Formats: sequence, C-alpha cells, structure tokens
Amino acid sequence: MTDLIEQAAQLRRLLHQYGHEYYVLDAPSVPDAEYDRIFRELQALEAAHPDLLTADSPTQRVGGAALPSFNSVIHRVPMLSLNNAFEDEEVEAFDRRVREGLGIAAATYDVGPKFDGLAMSLTYQDGVLVQAATRGDGATGEDVTRNVRTINAIPLRLHGENIPAVLEVRGEVLMFKKDFERLNDEQTAKGLKVFANPRNAAAGSLRQLDSRITASRRLAFFAYGIATCEGVTPPASQSAVMDWFATLGLPICKERDRVVGSDGLLGYYHRIGDKRPSLPYEIDGVVYKVDSFAQQEELGFVSRAPRWAIAHKFPAQEALTLVEAIDVQVGRTGAITPVARLQPVFVGGVTVTNATLHNEDEVRRKDVRIGDTVIVRRAGDVIPEVVGVVLERRPMIEQTGGDLFSAQQVPREPAYQLPKTCPVCGSHVVREEGEAIARCSGGLFCSAQRKEAIWHFAGRRAMDIDGLGGRYIDNLVELDYVHGVADLYRLTLDDFLEMKRRADERDGLTPETVQQGKVATKWAENLLEAIEASKKPPLARMLFALGIRHVGESTAKTLADWLGRLQWVRHAPAAVLRVLPDIGGTVADSIADFFAEPKNQQALDDLLSAGVEPQGERAPSAELREKLDVATLYAALNIPRLTPVRAKQLAGQFPTLAGLAQANETALVGLPTDVASAVLTWLGQPDRREQLQQLDQFQARLLDALPQASEATQGVFTGKTFVLTGTLPTLSRDEAKALIEAAGGKVSGSVSKKTDVVVAGEEAGSKLTKAQELGVPVWDEAQLQAALTT
Repeated sequence: MTDLIEQAAQLRRLLHQYGHEYYVLDAPSVPDAEYDRIFRELQALEAAHPDLLTADSPTQRVGGAALPSFNSVIHRVPMLSLNNAFEDEEVEAFDRRVREGLGIAAATYDVGPKFDGLAMSLTYQDGVLVQAATRGDGATGEDVTRNVRTINAIPLRLHGENIPAVLEVRGEVLMFKKDFERLNDEQTAKGLKVFANPRNAAAGSLRQLDSRITASRRLAFFAYGIATCEGVTPPASQSAVMDWFATLGLPICKERDRVVGSDGLLGYYHRIGDKRPSLPYEIDGVVYKVDSFAQQEELGFVSRAPRWAIAHKFPAQEALTLVEAIDVQVGRTGAITPVARLQPVFVGGVTVTNATLHNEDEVRRKDVRIGDTVIVRRAGDVIPEVVGVVLERRPMIEQTGGDLFSAQQVPREPAYQLPKTCPVCGSHVVREEGEAIARCSGGLFCSAQRKEAIWHFAGRRAMDIDGLGGRYIDNLVELDYVHGVADLYRLTLDDFLEMKRRADERDGLTPETVQQGKVATKWAENLLEAIEASKKPPLARMLFALGIRHVGESTAKTLADWLGRLQWVRHAPAAVLRVLPDIGGTVADSIADFFAEPKNQQALDDLLSAGVEPQGERAPSAELREKLDVATLYAALNIPRLTPVRAKQLAGQFPTLAGLAQANETALVGLPTDVASAVLTWLGQPDRREQLQQLDQFQARLLDALPQASEATQGVFTGKTFVLTGTLPTLSRDEAKALIEAAGGKVSGSVSKKTDVVVAGEEAGSKLTKAQELGVPVWDEAQLQAALTT
C-alpha cells in the first residue's frame, strides 16, 4: 500500500506541474496526450483504491452531481468595494490625499487591470484548497468550492516550500474572450440563449448547481490580493505578495506594474488602455494600490472603502440609442444575420451605427423593433451588439376595439420577421430544424457566398484544381472575372495576366519580372492546365464540390452509388433521399432545398455547358427497388404519427402516391383517428398534394431505370471489408480506397474480426499488428492490384 500511496502522490505532482505549465505559464513541457495518459492512470488507481483519493487530486476537477443550493460563507475579512475615478483630475486628487495622509513627497503604487469578472475568495489550509466563496454583499458570500475546483488555472495544492497553515487569496474569476466566443457558438448551435458578455458568462458558469457544467466552460482566474496568512510571515508589500503568489503556483496577471506618483498612475492607465483591445480578457479599468502594507494600514479606511486604493474606470462601453432599421447581412457560408441600423452613438471609444442582433431567435427574445431605444455594447474590437430594449421608451399607438371603451396601447411596429428570400441574390432562405441560424440556399449563385463556394469547389477532395488558392480566388472575384464556378472554365491566359497586373497595381506592387521588362506566364498556364484537367471528375467528387450543406465526401458517394447519375440526384425529392443509407432527414432536406432553388439549377447547367462532365455515371442501384415501395416512401414523408406500421396500413388503402394526393377525410376512415387527422393536416399544407404527384412520377421513372436483377453486376470485392495502413509504393490512400470501392468493397478505419483484408505498406503500425493477432489476411499493393484484375 505504501508503494501505491507514493505512486498516486507522484502522479498528482506531475499533473499539478503540467497543469500549471499549461494553464498558468502558457508553456507546456509535455504533449496533451502525455497529460491525458497520466490523468487516466491516476483515475484508474483511485478507482481501484478509493482510499488514495485526496482533496487536491486533479481528477476532482471534472465536477460531480448537482447541489440543491449553495451554502452561505461569512468572510473572515470583508470583501470591500473600491471607490471609482473617471477623470485624470480624480486620480491626481487621490495621489495628493495619499501623500498628505502619509506625509511623504512621492508615493509608490502597485497597479494592474481591473478585471471584468467575478470576485472570489480562496482559502488554502496547509497548501490544499478547502473553500472558495463569492464576494456576495462583501460580508457574506456563497460557497462555490465544488465549481472552483473545476477551474484548471486554480491550483488545488500550492507549490513550493514554506506553505502557510492558512492562506486566504482574493482574486477574480473570468472568461477569456476566445472561450466566451466558443461558448456562445455552442449555445447558438444548440438553440440556447447566448451570453451578453464574458462577465455574465463567467458568473453564470460559476453559479451552476451542477459543477459538471462549470467544468465544461473554461473559466480562468487571476489572484490580486491577500486577506489572511497564518503560519508564515507574508511579504511586506502588494507587489512582493504578487511575486510570492507566482512561486506558490497561483496565476497572476502579467500586465501589472509598480509606478510612482500620479504621472506613473496615468501613464499606466493610458498604456493599458491602448493595449485593451488586444488583451485576451475583458477589463473595465485599472486598480491603483499603495504598494507598502505598512502605509496601507496607516491610511486605513473610509466608510466601506480603503483610502489606499482606487479603481480608475474606462469610458462606458454601453450606451442608449435608437433603432432606425433592421437589415440583414449574408455571410460567406450563407448565414443570415439581422443587423440593427442605429442612430449614431459614441460608445467604447468609437461612433457606432450598426450592431449585430445575432439571429432571428435573439431578435424575438430581446423583442427588438424599429424605433426602439436600445442598450448597445461595444468592448474593444468586438462587433457592437444590442444588449436589450428600454421598453418604457417604446413608441406606442392607440388601438381601438369595437367600442370606445376598449382602446389600448400597442407597439407601433410589429415584431421582427426574417425575410423569406436572400437580400443579395433572391434565393429562398431556409432554417433547419434545431438550428438558430437561417441561411441563403443560393450557394452556387449568391455573390455573398462566391469566394467560399469557389474555394470549396476547387479543393483537392472536390474538383482538385491544383494551384487555385485563396489569393487567386480573392482576386478573380474582387476584380470581377468570376461570378460563379462555371466562369472558371471560361478563363483565358489573357484574363489571368490582366488580373495579376490589376491586382499588383491595386496593392502597389511591382514584381521583379515586370521591373526587368518581362511578363511571367508559367503560373497562369499551370492554372489553366489544372482547370482543364478538372473537367471530368468522378460523379461523387462533383457532388461534393457543389458545396451542399451537410454533404461531405461520404454522403456524396452514397448519392453517386445509389442514384448513379447527376440528373437523378438533382431532381430527387426529399422522401427518396431519406430512404438512402446514412442520409437522415436533415441532410435529405438540405439536398432537396439546394436543388429546389432555380438559381442553383441554372448554375449547374452553366457548369455542364462549360464542358464539365461527371465520369462514372451509370444506372441507379438495383437495390433501390425495395426502398421505393409505397409504404417506405410514405414513412419517409415525415408526417407526424405516421409510423412505419401505419405507413404500411396507409399503403394498403392507397397503393399509389398519386392516389393519396386525392384523398379526403372519408377515404381515411380505416386509419386511427389521430393518424388520419395528421395525414389530412399534412395534405392541407401548401403544395403537399402537388409534391405527392411529383414524387409518384419520379418513383415511376426511377423504377423504370433500375437494372433487372440479372443485369446487376457485382465487383470482385463486393461484400468484403478492407483496412489500409502504412504508405503504399505507388498508390495514395485515397486512390487505393477509390479502387477498392469501385470494385464493390468497403474501406474501414479500424481492424476487427469482420475485416477481410488489411492492405499494408511501409511503416504500417498498430493496424498491421492487430491484423496479425486476429489472423486477418495481409496484402501488399501488388496483391491488391492483382486481385483487382482477376
């Protein structure tokens, strides 16, 4: 047991060291994988021997079961507030009071940022964190120890020697800007409320009753003061205490300084103000403290604030203004973002005229309307946003009812609604179920998405236009040579050379070849060759290149394998797409929405007329026949309550889709009342009956195009699963995979008992070892090529 205790202690020491290097010093000495390995080893050891678990174990950072509430904590030393200064004259007056109070000619101060977070008190006993409490009202706070343990920057055990018996540290819990943005992105993706600012996010995360939520939110901490120290004599000044904290493993801010007099204070204030936008965290001012503790004690307190410290606040970052209009912006991926056009207001150091409203749900939640007085926030270089509405100032009108006594005040402007069509290209706007963001569906046509669409289209795994990188794409679009992907195939050598000349003039560049009186053309000739070489892509690559939302390489291959031809894919109704393997409702709807946009169909026709011709087209898969029966398609219509069992019952009554399109209430009497009602409600929605007619016609044409069972051919690898490992002599991993799949085989990423063959090249690793252990046949490239030709 002694060996196990020492082993656990050593693992904890290593994890404390590596965690401190990573989260506090920002200088990790080992890869993340090594930290994770040691963490798992300690976790397993503690699970096997619960007596080894200690309060300072890094395994306790993951959080536990939710608490019913937080307990109260009475602060042994009150957490007092600071007086504020807003003008330089107030700082000069503060310095004068300090000098007069101490009877000295010049005072020395410790200075640092005023963090925009949540004040926190940490208590360590014999170096181990035993309690964390919020500021509360200054006298009483809340016990948030379990949540604070999840903050990686806070040491669970202090480092070094000469550890105090009791040490109470004051500091600030905050959230870095990048972590705040990540959290809001996650909240938006889940359709949840976004946080207004990092301070709210930090406070909300810290006060979660379920500490596992806190653990997921990447909070940070900076120590800035000492409240109690027993067992050792602490340093005699604020600046020396901060240096001491660093030796104990407590995170301290690097932006602090030690200055003399009001000139030093104001100089620091302006320096940190200039750096404010580039700081990784939010601050709302700076804090000045007399450095000497003896001098602090001599100055004492006035009311509930110390005479020896003051907070110098930055100008307000929130202001009131009027919403003059609500427009929308279209992002490079088609995201539709509502934007408030504002009456100009000075906030956060600049004049703001626009502010983001994030998405339709946020506009509705905040209930922002034209004419409203709103609170606008701008922090550093962050895009201004509307924080909330001052409802008391909303413009109202009187609305009368049927008599004189029923008049009431109602808002002058209606609630906001997102436009149904893209303001840039006119394509229809779609919003997927469960998504907070609405998007323009005109991916190939919309000018706002043009660069992103072309960059994706030209990518190595798509059309593979070698050399057509972001710089060329930017210039082609910005200088008006390319309006859509088809235009790439109409470019000439003169176009590229002229584009380069215009771009150089715009950027003020004179290439060395031009200085020598020459014109370099090889780069343009190479691009033209690459564009020409991309004209005959496999169908799956071409489908992937179109940039349809949710359609990756695997889904593109499924579409190509099952439907066989581009014409079938581009006209397939969503119900048919849903019955294909591994294509769920969201992906099917996205594909159908893309091709339902006439502008995308026109862009695709332009591409084909420019000479692009998908290769490998063939008849649809014979296996589609069983997936196109009427009952399966009924179930794929996504009619509420129409389960597969009820879909079969419905198919018995209506053996054709066209028949259901003519159904009325009387014809559905054979179904349960709730199912019949759901079907009738679905049929009553716009265009539903017409969609059924179209689905019926598509089903009939597709069934006619299917090969008969006797015509269906199988590849030499049909039904076999392969795994590729190592570097093959002549084939890339993608090329080998394509050959196997073309022969009917499947390529998996891991070796199991179900693997039929492992194809191994040089430097094959654990997959080869596992294949040998399981007795799976191992081929080299030559054996693979030979099997393909048999």
